[in-house]
Amino acid sequence: MALLHSFEKSGNYLFRNRGRIPAVLFITVVPVIYFTGYSEITGNTNFILSGLSIIICMAGFFVRAIAIGTTPKGTSGRNTETQVAETLNSTGIYSIVRHPLYLGNYLMWLGIVMFTFNVFFVIIISLAFWLYYERIMFAEERYLERKFGEDYMSWSNKIPAFIPRFHLYTRSEIPFSVKSVFRREYSGVLAAAVSFAFIDCLRFYVVNREFQWLRISTVVLVIIALITLILRTLKHNTRLLDEEGRS
Repeated sequence: MALLHSFEKSGNYLFRNRGRIPAVLFITVVPVIYFTGYSEITGNTNFILSGLSIIICMAGFFVRAIAIGTTPKGTSGRNTETQVAETLNSTGIYSIVRHPLYLGNYLMWLGIVMFTFNVFFVIIISLAFWLYYERIMFAEERYLERKFGEDYMSWSNKIPAFIPRFHLYTRSEIPFSVKSVFRREYSGVLAAAVSFAFIDCLRFYVVNREFQWLRISTVVLVIIALITLILRTLKHNTRLLDEEGRS
């Protein structure tokens, strides 16, 4: 099999199975926290690193929210079987970066793994993310190239894949939809809250040799879980979050 086809095939396989990534992170984070020297991290450093981790993770959600809130039906979805693109997004956030959803994913990952306070884990996960998502982006771009031809090539040749060029920004042709974000992103927010709470409780246990379930992270998790339940109920049992022309 030609290397080109091999990359595309593996990229499509990874695309279909990308939902399993959080499980891998949960498994690897346990030994990472156990072997991290937290005794050397002072109170102020702890506060700064925690705040920075949360800010970076929130920045990832912000990037994803912009992409999802300004895209039409049939694009940028949570489809897991095949690539989907009824139209080519080239305005708004897609005018400065070709893969804003994956950029958002990386920032979310980065924020969560930084919360372990282990620099080596951050480097390893960053490299793993790139190796994993590089294949997915390759497969996605091959699909878009075949579907949109010269229009895609003209756009992709001037727009960077992962690092935004803000001076290229063109106003989105589609108005931002809060409903789209609420309808499609609550599960990702819940997953991040679970991750932060898990790391926080596990880190506290490793340092103090006792469990403390009532922490700020667990309180926030409960609040987000309740909001998630409400949004999921509205999505599946009402039409309050439905919008014409949106996924």
